[in-house]
Amino acid sequence: MDFSTITLELLKGFWDNLKLFGSTLVFAMPLGLLICFCSMSKFKPLKWLSKTFVWIIRGTPLMLQLFVVLYVPGILFSIPIKTRFLAALIAFVINYAAYFSEIYRGGIESVPIGQHEAGMVLGMTKKQIFFKITLMQVVKKIIPPMSNEIITLVKDTSLARVIAVSEVIMVSERFSARGLIWPLFYTGVFFLVFNGLLTVIFGKIEKKLDYYKG
Repeated sequence: MDFSTITLELLKGFWDNLKLFGSTLVFAMPLGLLICFCSMSKFKPLKWLSKTFVWIIRGTPLMLQLFVVLYVPGILFSIPIKTRFLAALIAFVINYAAYFSEIYRGGIESVPIGQHEAGMVLGMTKKQIFFKITLMQVVKKIIPPMSNEIITLVKDTSLARVIAVSEVIMVSERFSARGLIWPLFYTGVFFLVFNGLLTVIFGKIEKKLDYYKG
């Protein structure tokens, strides 16, 4: 097979990586915020449950979580996951929501309490204080760690192949089975280019938020 044909096949495989990447972000980012609020809740049982969940997810390998999501619902509850892509998506969303929640929490807690108190003195509601005082400071503080996690997510999508979800490295392995080893290393170019693009985007976002120096 010629170079252009192999490149096209790898691009199709990388599109599957991007679908998993994009879908994970769409669901994991808001879910992470919800988990963050639960972890910061004054209701102790909810706070304990949320922190325990985050501890378990962060303390176990994503690869193991993929197998758990794929097989455990069918074994314990007779509710098999309909597709392997869906199983991968659920595992990725749960995993990254836990990590995002800690980033959100760190960002929120880094805002000085005095600013919240000042807002209260001015007669602002908690909602107004959050959106007008806290939010933009939090966004600035969490952009660097969030960008790192998002770039890691791009690379982690390759793990989906362990439960037979088609992605670019799995496609390259099919060529390796035919005696072509270079497509396997060629896949690195796709990850490098896409992550390079993300790095530029996040760099511009950080620069745009430099107006706030606090």
